[in-house]
Amino acid sequence: MRQATLNLAPKMGVVRACQVLGVPRASLYRHRSGVQKPQQNPLKDRHLPTRALNAHERTEVLEVLNSERFVDASPRQVWAKLLDEGTYLCSWRSMYRILKAHDQVRERRNQLTHPTYQKPELLAQEPNQLWSWDITKLRGPVKWTYFYLYVLMDIFSRFVVGWMVAKQESAALAQELIQQSYQNQEVNPEMLTLHSDRGAPMTAKSLALLLSDLGVTKSHARPHVPNDNPYSEAQFKTMKYRPDYPDRFGAIQDARVWARSFFSWYNFEHHHTGLGLMSPAIVHYGQAPQVQQARQQVLMAAYETHPERFVRGVPTPPDLPNAVWINKPKTQDVVQKILP
Repeated sequence: MRQATLNLAPKMGVVRACQVLGVPRASLYRHRSGVQKPQQNPLKDRHLPTRALNAHERTEVLEVLNSERFVDASPRQVWAKLLDEGTYLCSWRSMYRILKAHDQVRERRNQLTHPTYQKPELLAQEPNQLWSWDITKLRGPVKWTYFYLYVLMDIFSRFVVGWMVAKQESAALAQELIQQSYQNQEVNPEMLTLHSDRGAPMTAKSLALLLSDLGVTKSHARPHVPNDNPYSEAQFKTMKYRPDYPDRFGAIQDARVWARSFFSWYNFEHHHTGLGLMSPAIVHYGQAPQVQQARQQVLMAAYETHPERFVRGVPTPPDLPNAVWINKPKTQDVVQKILP
């Protein structure tokens, strides 16, 4: 390559020839003059500072630290005990450095290890494929009193298929709600996946047996990962940010009356951003294509009346979702294998 550069240099100049062929000019000049590139000097042996411990002293310190008397003590404790006895070997920091050099610095207590939980990756492409459920607290009439709101929601349509207000968290109550909602929605066996966090009612053995009898696949979020159950969390936030949400409920009957009004609004009147500004009921019961078509006709009429107001051309309503994920895989190949 250097010889080719030398041949090209008289025609276009050394700088240009080096740029074209990617050869450093310094290498070219050395090659032309016959001077070899000086080799780096090997590393010289490092000399220890005069104040450092010599090899014999370091060995002595290590033997003391590993002695039967001090084998279970920390360097700070060893340093203090020896100092009280009138002996000074080195600083406790030097003791740590000597132990580290011999790979003897580590946590010696048995540490609690947590099992590895697999991240749930769940997909819904139509209603009644994937449900999510959770329980939230509603403040009672006085401090430290609560009512418990159970909510069962379809992920694809965001339609609340079942809810209940109770005085306690109970796996038995959760079973009643899930079984009744399952029957009301006429879910086909082996079609539905039920997702939740890892609270006591969610992981109860009796609930697992019920889901097995119904042909429902259970799924759980990872511990302390709220994003593994995002739709239930978002629905609770929507509920508690409503202008008429009370700070406290005077009685459980008040909570039930308010919840009945809220879920009626949420299912049938709330225009959900994630649903193309459709209500959950419209998407859940398959009316979205007709509503989408009617919206398009209205927008087309508006465009034909005043086309100059639509600088981007014919307007279209927001798109409808065709797939809803909990933890969508990052690898596009995996997504393409799952989606048709």
